Formats: sequence, structure tokens, C-alpha cells
Amino acid sequence: MGSDCPFCTIDGDLLAESPLAIAFEDAYPVSPGHALVVPRRHVETYYGCTADEKAAIWTLVDRISAMIAVLHHPDGFNVGFNAGIAAGQTVLHAHIHVIPRYAGDVADPRGGVRHAVVGRGHAAPKP
Repeated sequence: MGSDCPFCTIDGDLLAESPLAIAFEDAYPVSPGHALVVPRRHVETYYGCTADEKAAIWTLVDRISAMIAVLHHPDGFNVGFNAGIAAGQTVLHAHIHVIPRYAGDVADPRGGVRHAVVGRGHAAPKP
């Protein structure tokens, strides 16, 4: 656990917590209600988490999604993580994004997280 890790030093305004994980608002939200769920232990990616940490993380994802639904009334959600720098991870502490989505927030939402690889999000229909 490094003192330079912003997720290791979160100490207030938690949305939810458990012995193994915490949830808080994203400092740079892409939509109203965007939250992060992270393990308390410093571990670089989701794949370094123990089975118990993974279970705790997903339990909080469910709780936070329900909370966001009540507070923000989104029309959908994107939930996921970036694992490693090549995947776009910028804070090297495992974290799950819970991103509320709203009708009309983008012109064409089809493909969702597939747009992580620019230009490849829209799958061609199968013949």
C-alpha cells in the first residue's frame, strides 16, 4: 500500500463499505452517480484480488447500483474494470466502475463497453 495511491487514502464520504471493500463517488464522473468499488487492500488489478475480496466487491456493486437507481433514476448501467495500463487503467489499485447511463447521453449507445477499442464497438450483423 503506497501513500501515493489515491484509493488507499480514501477516508471520508464513502457510499458503502464492508471489511474487504469500499465504494465512493468517482472524482472524475462521466455521468451523474458514477461510483467506484475498490478492495481495501492495495492490489493492482482485479485479477490480484482474493476470492473473498471479489465477492465483497460484487456485493458492494449490487448495493451501489441499487442506491444509484434510487437517487439518480438512470435508464441503464455500464459496470466494469480496466486491468492493466494497456487496457486503460490509470490508477493501479483494482477498481470497478459503476456508471449510470441515461437515455440520450450519447447519440448511439449500442456496443457499450465494446467502444473501449475505438472504431470497433458496433458489431456487424451476422448474415
